[in-house]
Amino acid sequence: MSPLCPLLLALALLAVPGVQGACPTAADLKNPDGTRTCAKVYDKSDPYYENCCGGAELSIEPGTDLPFLPSGWTNIISSLVVAPRCELTVWSRHGKAGKSHKFTAGAYPRLEEYRRGVLGHWSNAISSIYCRCY
Repeated sequence: MSPLCPLLLALALLAVPGVQGACPTAADLKNPDGTRTCAKVYDKSDPYYENCCGGAELSIEPGTDLPFLPSGWTNIISSLVVAPRCELTVWSRHGKAGKSHKFTAGAYPRLEEYRRGVLGHWSNAISSIYCRCY
């Protein structure tokens, strides 16, 4: 077997859709002091997974209830990561109204891949959030 084969295999695995790319793993969501973070949301995603979870980021602590997102975050979230044993519930309208979806532990680099009704998706469609950990 050529020494080049393992390198080519590793490169091929990186190109497979579903690879988390630049997104942190769910287990990496911790504050510098060691306390847990419930989730992180990002304003950038990309057709290439390695470029997702970029741009501005917003850390969400356990128990955070935001019926109105902070200024500049309404309808721009396009990637997110949820910590282990946590759940992020999102709504399409302010005040926790409209369509809702629950994201469990894991990385979601392209919210375009998660349906919001028949014709929509969750990228740039989140207006309210609630994050809880058990």
